[in-house]
Amino acid sequence: MLTFYNEHHAQHRGRHEMFRGALVPCFEKPERVDMVLAEFERRGLGRIVTPHGVSLVSLERIHTPRYLHFLRNAWSEWVALDEANADKDAFPSVWPIRGMRSDIEPDNFAARMGLYSMDSGTPLTAGTWIAAKTGADCAVNAAHALRLGERGTFALTRPPGHHAGADFFGGYCFLNNAALAAQHLLDDGASKVAILDIDYHHGNGTQSIFYGRNDVLFISIHADPRTEYPFYLGHANETGEGEGTGYNLNLPLAAGSTPAQWFLALESACVKLASFAPDALVVSLGVDTFAGDPLSSFALQSGDFLRIGERIAHTGLPTAFVFEGGYAVGEIGINVVNVLEGFETAN
Repeated sequence: MLTFYNEHHAQHRGRHEMFRGALVPCFEKPERVDMVLAEFERRGLGRIVTPHGVSLVSLERIHTPRYLHFLRNAWSEWVALDEANADKDAFPSVWPIRGMRSDIEPDNFAARMGLYSMDSGTPLTAGTWIAAKTGADCAVNAAHALRLGERGTFALTRPPGHHAGADFFGGYCFLNNAALAAQHLLDDGASKVAILDIDYHHGNGTQSIFYGRNDVLFISIHADPRTEYPFYLGHANETGEGEGTGYNLNLPLAAGSTPAQWFLALESACVKLASFAPDALVVSLGVDTFAGDPLSSFALQSGDFLRIGERIAHTGLPTAFVFEGGYAVGEIGINVVNVLEGFETAN
């Protein structure tokens, strides 16, 4: 397993997030990656390298130029409003909703931040851009390595990415690493690519990016959005539109679903993958399906993550894993590396 490590991930370190009406310590924190890295090194699962930087043009294959411009400059604009802001994270406070315009970018910073966000639980910090950009570098490098002959690669990075859309952030995500990896594979010669999202939460950003396309199959196994974030996307009847009709498969599961029910959904996903016959696979690897996760109501155990890796390996596809969610920090390293080891050792 060739791993691309984001050595700048800890520069994105939120002080607080809004959760159930209160400011609480961030669930998405640097220790998540630190624990995975330590476990990966302990098992000696493969080489760990730093990525080559990719151009902004590569990011513009997925994200809009004006959104990228906002992200690159947001912190300096935030601090320019008031020097005291250097000691505060930036949060949105106003959003355009139905009937309001989003085509005109406001001059007001707070209004622009709301234009490009989907929630109040994703703090923007002094190091957000460098951490997110280096994470995108990791994902694109992991995809490129597949085209150079690697069977499996891993982008070990944070902040995660699958909630970020073409022009918005949220759900702890700023740049959509899985989407960038898939697009790079296509740009590098693949004719079809699949993305399998196994995070507890639906990858709404990834779905929205590819919803009208037939060169990327998006499959997501996740908690029912009627009760779980991101709430407004991820239902089973969302199957794509236009040329993308039939190329989006959502497999929502009820709160409290058992491991047996989860693995039944994984089997359905793998059957769909086989019929699509992609040239490569990108896996949005979230492990917040773990029974001990504070933001989950599923019941997977650490041993189940070995089985996940084994089943993905049996698809026979070159696979780039991209780290997403998982907030049971004490077990996160074991759970993530179990998936990778299961993939690597599958017969």
